[in-house]
Amino acid sequence: MSEEIYLLLITAVSIGFIHTILGPDHYIPFIVMSKAGKWSKFKTIWITVLSGTGHVLSSVLLGAIGIGFGVALHELEAIESSRGEIAAWLMITFGLIYFIWGLKRAYKNKKHTHFHSDENGVYHNLEHDHMGENTHVHKEEKSITKITPWIIFTIFVFGPCEALIPILMFPAANESTMGLLLVILTFGLSTILTMLAAVFIGITGFKIIPFKRYERYAHAMAGLLILLSGGAIRLLGL
Repeated sequence: MSEEIYLLLITAVSIGFIHTILGPDHYIPFIVMSKAGKWSKFKTIWITVLSGTGHVLSSVLLGAIGIGFGVALHELEAIESSRGEIAAWLMITFGLIYFIWGLKRAYKNKKHTHFHSDENGVYHNLEHDHMGENTHVHKEEKSITKITPWIIFTIFVFGPCEALIPILMFPAANESTMGLLLVILTFGLSTILTMLAAVFIGITGFKIIPFKRYERYAHAMAGLLILLSGGAIRLLGL
């Protein structure tokens, strides 16, 4: 391999790490949804890896088409910018809808009273909620929790890796096809591993926080944080 490819590989690792850490959308949705949805470690891992892979490959595909058909770099950058706008608005919309649904769910699961009669006809006033080990999971909630990982995946597919095409793919393509593949693989691994590390640090941090008292607001808080993440991308360009 040429010296240029070695330098590009080092750059790929650095950019993969930095662009992931600076973009809260790369890990906050997985942290908060893992907590709210009580995802297992395995489920959290595969959703994060799948979304990260889709995130990287969508830009790789666009870059490959551009290189193969001789599309001008500024045109590809314009497309990536448009995809970033779409991804930001999708995340904002999803966060807002999930936040509203979470508030609705929290209201339904507040402590309430039921009157029950025993075999002697005596009525008892029982106060309880639907949270905890014996939670009654409604069909609506099951449907929502099933589709949320795919919604996050779809948002990530639209989300561009802005630096990948101009800084890494185009220079690597000028060197060799093997160099291009190595740079793509290195960038992808750096991005996904950084996502996983950030997600598990965040999940570990949540375990330290005494969250039980506010557990019924978990979905609402998850939606709010996703909404804020999308807003940060849209307004701050993160």
